[in-house]
Amino acid sequence: MAVNIIEEASRCLLCENAPCSRAVKCGDVARAIRAVRFDNATLAKTWIANCSDEELAAAQEACIHYDRPIRIAELARQLPEAEARELPSLEIDFCGIHCENPFFLASSSVCTGYDMVARAFEAGWAGVYYKTICLDDINEVSPRFDVVNREGNKGDFGALRNMEQLSENPAEVDFEILSRLKKNYPSKVVVASIMGQTEEQWIELAKMAEAAGVDAVELNFSCPQMRLAGMGSDVGQNPELVTFYTAFVKRTVSIPVIPKMTPNITLMSNPAMGAYFARADAISAINTIKSVTMASRSEVSGKKIVSGLSGRAVKPIALKFILEMAKNPVMKNLQLSGIGGIETWRDALEFIQLGCRNVQVCTAVMQYGYRIIDDLIAGLQHYMSCRGIDRLDQLVGEELPNFVRASDLDRSTIVYPMVDRDKCIGCGRCHISCMDGGHQAISFGEDRKPQILGKYCVGCHLCSLVCPTGAIFQAKRVNKKK
Repeated sequence: MAVNIIEEASRCLLCENAPCSRAVKCGDVARAIRAVRFDNATLAKTWIANCSDEELAAAQEACIHYDRPIRIAELARQLPEAEARELPSLEIDFCGIHCENPFFLASSSVCTGYDMVARAFEAGWAGVYYKTICLDDINEVSPRFDVVNREGNKGDFGALRNMEQLSENPAEVDFEILSRLKKNYPSKVVVASIMGQTEEQWIELAKMAEAAGVDAVELNFSCPQMRLAGMGSDVGQNPELVTFYTAFVKRTVSIPVIPKMTPNITLMSNPAMGAYFARADAISAINTIKSVTMASRSEVSGKKIVSGLSGRAVKPIALKFILEMAKNPVMKNLQLSGIGGIETWRDALEFIQLGCRNVQVCTAVMQYGYRIIDDLIAGLQHYMSCRGIDRLDQLVGEELPNFVRASDLDRSTIVYPMVDRDKCIGCGRCHISCMDGGHQAISFGEDRKPQILGKYCVGCHLCSLVCPTGAIFQAKRVNKKK
């Protein structure tokens, strides 16, 4: 059986200075595998088109995977031919600021100093929401991270929980860093994220940010693990405080002001509308979600706390909050910056299609490094080219009309599942799930061939979701039998 390129690429360790790439003279094997890993399989062959079979075999021999080498030669044979296309620009304006692409570093540990951000800019990131600056002393704990994944699946983040707070640098040091960044990288977008505890602190920090020459200021109303009360998500859950602090900052500076919302609330629109009425220029969302993990590796001297969850697992929640604000008719002209579980260009696209004009990335950078910008840019450009779209603006909010109320959904038709006999391997997973979690609409006999029982099938498609080979697909939509 041919190798499944997605599964095989997902096994790759994504090594630094990868031995597989060093084993070839005319290509970059690791870059090709990374392209598959980050949803760019159609482009992957670009980096190994000139590699001979002997070189690919040598690359596989050089693989240092702890279990077994990545089947590089077989993977390469399964890759589609890369189609040469004219790629569109990803330029877009946000709050009147020109951005070379929509990809920004989120305010976090991925941007805590000059050298870090400079490397990210050199790699191709369009901008940075610098790690939140405050006027209080920040004293972090150790350890401060934990991951949610399956036992034995080391190195992969289904989600990341963190107990980190704000920048540990004195405010003057951080603003000097931001000033240097803007001076040395004038085409990049530098946003200062700030957090105060009083009206006076918010105003002082905002003035310092503007004096440093940054492009905009983000108001962190959302950090879920602040040591002191009256900061972070304590503010973001209170629409009045969001309104007041946003208004104080707006009266103080002339640069764009971007409040950052907390997801630790039922309706984000309430504080977001407070920011809107205080004349905010945009909204950032979401910050991390309050959570608990029980592993001993996250204990600090035997103690645990509630803290913030990020990563792939939170993306659907983040999209829900973005949708909520984008569909609010009062705030229809308020621009959005999306955050939460963005790892591939397709993740970013989903935020853009719901109305975001830029996206912020944190956890994926912590796991894979700044280099993921290559596939974020290439993937989005290729997608736009395939659709014949030449401006990113054309994608912003295009999916919003497709979201309706539950009462408006079509309930008079049904889509039945169908089984592709060539792809089906007879594992019976569909039968198990349908019998024990569905509507007992699949038979499974000695021939190990599932049969859809139309009499009982309700078209829920649980079967297609559990099928490991993608052998179950949707048939044509038909009217329900009366």
